[in-house]
Amino acid sequence: MNQVFAIALAQAPGNAFSAFSVAALVLVFVIALFAAVAYSAKHVRFDLAPEGLRIRGDMYGRLVPAESLVPSEAREINLDGDSPYELAVRTNGIGLPGYKSGWFRLSNGEKALVFLTDTSRVVYIPTMEGYSLLLSPGDPAAFIAGLRTNSSATYPAASK
Repeated sequence: MNQVFAIALAQAPGNAFSAFSVAALVLVFVIALFAAVAYSAKHVRFDLAPEGLRIRGDMYGRLVPAESLVPSEAREINLDGDSPYELAVRTNGIGLPGYKSGWFRLSNGEKALVFLTDTSRVVYIPTMEGYSLLLSPGDPAAFIAGLRTNSSATYPAASK
């Protein structure tokens, strides 16, 4: 005679309230993350100073020392279309519609630290550290002029 036994029903760890609590915490974390990104997109600043370029208001912000920047090769570019500087792969960053920040690989293979809101008006700045900067300042031409003026004031020999 055969005996058949059904599998035991799984016991839920804890109760429904704890599952709801975990889901609520995850939701709060996701909302807070999106709020922080939205705040960053509107409050990033690029401060040019004798010590270098300070990027503020984003978790990827930092001071890029003046001696690391190559202002003579800085230029305004447009990423809308076929560009060798187009963002190819996000290696560590944020990529949302209307805001991109963090570390990216460009289509030309170059590594770049990116702070972009407008891909039609981008400032490209190479550095001596093996990466480039792609920034979206409000006035790209004035930013490049300020970068070069600041650089020549800091390192007069570099402007010759």
